[in-house]
Amino acid sequence: MKCIIVDDEPLAREIIESYVEKVPFLRLIASCKNAFEALDKIQQEKPDLIFLDIQMPDLNGIQFYESLVYKPLVVFTTAYSEYAVSGFDLDATDYLVKPFSFDRFMKAVNKARTSQQHEISEDLGNSQRKFMFVKDGVKIVRVSYDDILYFEGMKDYVKIVMNNKFILTLISMQHMVDKLPKDMFVRVHRSFIVSIPKIEKIEKNRVVISGKWIPVGNSYKSLLTDALGQIN
Repeated sequence: MKCIIVDDEPLAREIIESYVEKVPFLRLIASCKNAFEALDKIQQEKPDLIFLDIQMPDLNGIQFYESLVYKPLVVFTTAYSEYAVSGFDLDATDYLVKPFSFDRFMKAVNKARTSQQHEISEDLGNSQRKFMFVKDGVKIVRVSYDDILYFEGMKDYVKIVMNNKFILTLISMQHMVDKLPKDMFVRVHRSFIVSIPKIEKIEKNRVVISGKWIPVGNSYKSLLTDALGQIN
């Protein structure tokens, strides 16, 4: 697992670095002293896991994690136990209160490894399956991935747009992203997920699918670039 440490305290970074070196399945790719330094590394390297301090100057760990488009697994670290609830509200893999032992560190990284393996299994299942089931009113219908042009978020609903019809289903955009195979779909805007094979062209900050111009948000450009790199 590729991992990044983000902590403004040099000693705290050194301790976690020494722990990471002892774990065969962890590979440290960066050790950052603030969130802004870490942002570039996350965008470039796409780590699997972040060890993220909460109490940092300018931008704290929770604010930083909430701002990320690409969200790796996260283990929050802090000396302030009152932050624990907030950490788990963000679906943190674990929460380490300083000072923590190597045994406690191992418990956290083993949880992260289990989560990663579960995500890989789900991705493989989604990639092998050529369709999804969604709720359409009182019915549950089967939708072929090949028929989908794009998804549009509409408050609590997602509109699934196909060639000659659409389905409105009660689901969040993030949940929809999690369900879809990543080699076929990519989120390009807070309100749009597009089918990669259906993209006809990209111009400025827009993609065209079946004649419709769909905006590409600035924070989603790297996801689109990575997705296009998967096309042979």
